[in-house]
Amino acid sequence: MLKKIIASVLLLSLIGIAIVQAMDNEPNNHGKKDSLGGLKIGAKAPNFTLETLDGKQVELADYKGKKVMLNFWATWCPPCKKEMPDMEQYTKQAGDDAIVLAVNIDPENDVRSFVKENKITFTIPLDSNSAKNPVNEQYKVLSIPTTYFIDKKGKISHKVISAMQLKDMERYMNSMQ
Repeated sequence: MLKKIIASVLLLSLIGIAIVQAMDNEPNNHGKKDSLGGLKIGAKAPNFTLETLDGKQVELADYKGKKVMLNFWATWCPPCKKEMPDMEQYTKQAGDDAIVLAVNIDPENDVRSFVKENKITFTIPLDSNSAKNPVNEQYKVLSIPTTYFIDKKGKISHKVISAMQLKDMERYMNSMQ
């Protein structure tokens, strides 16, 4: 019995190592890679154009010269919902040189009702896996919430793969040039 347990643990460990190595060896569109499969810190943030809930077009390039908190989320994600009030609070206290873009990756769900119920005022671009080139795939998002912090020059300064609190948002945004 003990031999079977040891063999199982060893097999699972080898599978885990193989997965991590495969992800680490997969380059992104910019030739830079991250051990978690996402875009690497220091890489230029890929530009994108998405439609917002109110039908307007938002393009990342429009925010060059500003600090951008680029968050990927969905309405069915509990950690995503948990960080929304703090993102709203950050938006209200942020200066003119900072912007929050919370890209919803599952717009087939009722995003509009979620935004209204939670009194969200920051920009919500809509991304979809049925799109030709989904933004969440460009950014190699593996789990949500994932947030990229993009500096004024358009480079990725920080990446967080989990829910954040207001103090985290302030720290990352304030640390960028």
